[in-house]
Amino acid sequence: MSTFATIDPATEREIESFQTFEPARIDAVLDRARSAFAAAAADSFAARRLRMENAARYLRDHQTELAATVTREMGKPLAEARAEIAKCAACCDYYAANAERLLADEPAPSNATESFVAYRPLGVVLAVMPWNFPFWQVFRFAAPALMAGNVAVLKHATNVTRCALEIERVFAAAGFPPGAFASVIVPGSEVSKLIDDPRIAAVTLTGSEAAGVSVATAAGRNLKKTVLELGGSDAFIVLADADLDAAARIAAKSRFQNAGQSCIAAKRFIVEAPAHDAFVERFTAAARALVVGDPTRPETNVGPMARGDLRDELADMVDATVAHGGTLATGGRNGHRSGYFYDPAVVTGVRPGMPLFDEEAFGPAAAIVRARDADEAVRLANDSKYGLGGNLWTRDIARAKAIAGRLESGAVFINGMTASDPRLPFGGVKRSGYGRELSSFGIREFMNVQTVWIGPDTAALPDEPAAE
Repeated sequence: MSTFATIDPATEREIESFQTFEPARIDAVLDRARSAFAAAAADSFAARRLRMENAARYLRDHQTELAATVTREMGKPLAEARAEIAKCAACCDYYAANAERLLADEPAPSNATESFVAYRPLGVVLAVMPWNFPFWQVFRFAAPALMAGNVAVLKHATNVTRCALEIERVFAAAGFPPGAFASVIVPGSEVSKLIDDPRIAAVTLTGSEAAGVSVATAAGRNLKKTVLELGGSDAFIVLADADLDAAARIAAKSRFQNAGQSCIAAKRFIVEAPAHDAFVERFTAAARALVVGDPTRPETNVGPMARGDLRDELADMVDATVAHGGTLATGGRNGHRSGYFYDPAVVTGVRPGMPLFDEEAFGPAAAIVRARDADEAVRLANDSKYGLGGNLWTRDIARAKAIAGRLESGAVFINGMTASDPRLPFGGVKRSGYGRELSSFGIREFMNVQTVWIGPDTAALPDEPAAE
């Protein structure tokens, strides 16, 4: 057993300390989860719905203190933390209202008197979750998974351990039985052992590319279903006919909210040449207007980054990009405060081969890329190992739809900010992972899609079907 402390990223002071779970305690959690699944799978949708509605109510009733925990552990401005809790409640409401419909048996006519497709829960799903949206990342998996009759074991990022325990409390207070949702406090190095355990049926990860490779390797060795939502270096394409005022305003929000620590934040701003200078002027002005500081103060737009090493990595990326020919238009290193602050940076003249173009910049730094025309903008957008989300700005919607079909990403948002929504599937391609969260696609990821055949219909098809 080891002990670790969580740190307030705004002050660099210790918040509290925790002990990691010993093997016997992990074993007990997994046993309870396996026992809870037997009851959960047989439970009615009505019973699940009531509990999930209770969870939504609990989140709303305790929004203030839960948001304060988020801000204290990872530095998100308090207004953004409150919005995160509200979004979790809305997700619970969505799946409480729609899960039964989304998982209803589907007729599938064949040579049987009756045949249909049924959705059956898989069992205990291990969720390996990151710190950047410590409640939302969990709830967008947990709400559909629990409504589907699965149960969950959460291995959260250690720097948001109190958030993990508060989420466990939410589901317990909502009436979910012991073991239906439980946290294990273990380091990342223990994840492969959890995946190896036969009581774990499947794994979902939101995290880095390296973490995805590690989890996929362990899951593949055990032939277990996985969903991976990994990094992104989302393109924000601005064509010459775009509404530049709106594009710059949304660009600043997309890049700098949550201190830029979002997988689907816009990161590479690819601007068609005729609009380039005007967009850069507007976007840089918006970045300079942001208030950086104490995340508990209402006027703050950008809080600290979650950890000091993350800030230093981002600063090195920006410095290396400038050293390779980029120009720092605003922002950069901040040496005047305690805490892990980094002033919102805008770097122009970015090209392929520079760190801010090639890698994921997970923090408040924006790369501006000039494109000759729309075709080059698309080529530059696709010149990435990632393919999570993307943005496209133009007044020509028909043209936008055609361009969207050429973009290698799991989502394309036209004239608006990329965001996850319970009603829409969420996930990526290439090194951004595979599988989908949310919507009907997400709730079906951790289901046994079971064919049920009753027959045969001898009047319609007298012959026996051929064996495989």
